[in-house]
Amino acid sequence: MTTIAEHLAACGAVRFGEFTLTSGARSRYYVDVKTASTDPSTLARIADAMADVAASEGPFDAVAGMELGAVPIATAVSLRTGLPLLILRKSARSHGTGKRIEGRDPAGLRVLVVEDVTTSGGSTVEAVTVLREAGATVDHAFVVVDRESGGVPALAAVGVTLRPLATVSDLLATAEAKAALADAEASA
Repeated sequence: MTTIAEHLAACGAVRFGEFTLTSGARSRYYVDVKTASTDPSTLARIADAMADVAASEGPFDAVAGMELGAVPIATAVSLRTGLPLLILRKSARSHGTGKRIEGRDPAGLRVLVVEDVTTSGGSTVEAVTVLREAGATVDHAFVVVDRESGGVPALAAVGVTLRPLATVSDLLATAEAKAALADAEASA
């Protein structure tokens, strides 16, 4: 059976070069889970894997994802599990209802947070904080790829278990990634 890391590498979600990450860190590789989440077979595999983990860690009352990268993943997980979807905005709207959370009221719900990639864990901690301030219970977050740069301990510090489907070590160990890295180093 193909692993999530192999699916990600095969669909081109791992790129090599010079990149600045959301956290501000510099990296010679980039994990573009948006590429994976726009590939139907890879997105389905991610949703199935997260649904399987949710079944063992649950029950959960809703699934939430921060705009933009986590929304397709959270939507797919919602469809697989039947859990209501919550979409978290990066900031409250300045018009309309002014909501930061779209979907039902999370007060009193146990919410599963999903993310595309975690580096330091900062955006996941922010999502947890927003949901908790709205009255939700959040004790688990699932991420497609953990870059192994502090996300797990950062979430543990706020009482959340972070469960990655793949780590950056898994990704870099795939045949596709090794070949791409060799090509990138040869042309540098």
